[in-house]
Amino acid sequence: MKYDFIIAGAGCAGLSLLYKILQEPTLQKKSILMIDKDTKKNNDRTWCFWEKNAGSFESIVHAKWNTLEFLSTDFEKKLALGSYTYKMIQGIDFYNFVLNYAKKFTNVTFLQENIVAITSDAFSATVKTTDNLHTAKTVFNSTNLFNPKMNEENSLLQHFKGWVIKTAQPKFNPEIGRLMDFRVSQEHGATFVYVLPTSTTEALVEYTLFTPTILEKEMYASALKKYIKEELKIKDYSISHEEFGVIPMSLAKFEKNPKKNIINIGTSGGFTKASSGYTFQFIQKDVTEIVENLKLGKNLNLAPSYKDKLYNWYDRTLIDVLLSKKLTGRAVFSRIFKKNSPEKILAFLGNESTLLEDIAIMKTLPLKPFLVSGIKQLQNKN
Repeated sequence: MKYDFIIAGAGCAGLSLLYKILQEPTLQKKSILMIDKDTKKNNDRTWCFWEKNAGSFESIVHAKWNTLEFLSTDFEKKLALGSYTYKMIQGIDFYNFVLNYAKKFTNVTFLQENIVAITSDAFSATVKTTDNLHTAKTVFNSTNLFNPKMNEENSLLQHFKGWVIKTAQPKFNPEIGRLMDFRVSQEHGATFVYVLPTSTTEALVEYTLFTPTILEKEMYASALKKYIKEELKIKDYSISHEEFGVIPMSLAKFEKNPKKNIINIGTSGGFTKASSGYTFQFIQKDVTEIVENLKLGKNLNLAPSYKDKLYNWYDRTLIDVLLSKKLTGRAVFSRIFKKNSPEKILAFLGNESTLLEDIAIMKTLPLKPFLVSGIKQLQNKN
């Protein structure tokens, strides 16, 4: 059977695209095959993001905050987010929500198979799994098959270990999330902890680093124990959930259209923001645009807009500054959060700011290191 669409990978990007397609009346009857080696029955990750209004997945938002705090060695600041709300969605809730919705459609097929290759010709694309071949007019890919080469010279890794901890007595203020605490040791590179309370007795505590390589496993647990004891002043707690993740923050260029009739989505399409590692909100913008173009019969391989190129340059410049160690991550983010309003910072980090707002934020940073790295990235054609 030849499908209209194959979605290769049932992660955030693949399932978000499936949901958006099925929400569109002119597309919801298309034949769709979704392939993933996993069943998506585990709560394997947490997505955090910010937006101004209720989004497509508002009904499964696990917690939200209108106030965050930023802490560094020289200042602390509570951040009133203005028109933005910071939100958390748990992986299992997202998987169940989309998969249960998709079960209503007989034209959607799910296969649990391991994808080993994706090829294409002038008229279609084919997904090769360990056991079968599947063909469609268009394949939307979120596997790493077409990812660029990443190494310590061109990439940082955002790696993190998170614990959801529970206490017997109230220890948290669920109205205030801790976005970044840079008071922890910076011996490995840019390192911070964030704390997102979901009640007075429960919070996600995550130890996060932006460095070229990951740490030994026990080092994450040791850092979390130290932070919970010394900074949160909590001695008695239980761990109800653990998560570990690695997100690329790279100068390498991810292709959106690696071959004819193949469209990369999610991290594979470059929709993990290189300077921060945030992914969820950028995936939503991308799949919304894809569905709108499918609806109108437009070319899916659209050239990036001027604004897309501009934000990409900002991201690459920051990554180069950090990779070259011109400035530390703590120094960069501390300056940004100390001297700019929270709402403008979130607009900037969310690719929603104006050029004047961009310039205002850049003026708070040291000129020379960013100028040198910015020129270097303009000259970089790779």
